[in-house]
Amino acid sequence: MLGFDSLQTGLAFVPAPVTLGTVSLFFAARLTDRFGAQKVLLTGLFALGSGLALLSRAPVDGDYFADVLPTLFLMGAGMGLAIPAVITMAMSGADPRDAGLASGLNNTAQQAGAAVGLATLATLAAGHTDTRLQAGADALSALRDGYSMSFLLSAGFVFAGLVIAFVALRPAPKPEPVVEAAR
Repeated sequence: MLGFDSLQTGLAFVPAPVTLGTVSLFFAARLTDRFGAQKVLLTGLFALGSGLALLSRAPVDGDYFADVLPTLFLMGAGMGLAIPAVITMAMSGADPRDAGLASGLNNTAQQAGAAVGLATLATLAAGHTDTRLQAGADALSALRDGYSMSFLLSAGFVFAGLVIAFVALRPAPKPEPVVEAAR
């Protein structure tokens, strides 16, 4: 493990939200306008899933700059693309009178999904860590294996979401240009 104290750990995670914010604020809308929300969502999910899969491979004696930092950038970029695309798609079909309801449902689904997902994955990581400890693994290796399993499972969920999004979502038809009749 990297041996970071709490401040170092907090600072080590800063690249992910900074990348998420930068991508979502400065790039996601332009990419969505150019390529469509579905393609941006699929790209974002692929980047996020890839980052989680790569993070699952971090060794016990890993290096922050080689094993963690690149995955934080990749996951931040993926979320920075995926979240605005999901919101765009969720809101695009809503009648203006129902926009508040649609937005609220979208936010509730994101918050509840994150809470349930985190609780489930943390429980599975702790259980796998305990199993590895009982099998005789040293504490650091067991902890790494528990988190690795959770990151890999998370990547699997993201890739399953990518497949579902690819199969189930269809790009919205482009509106026909309005042509005024000649007077």
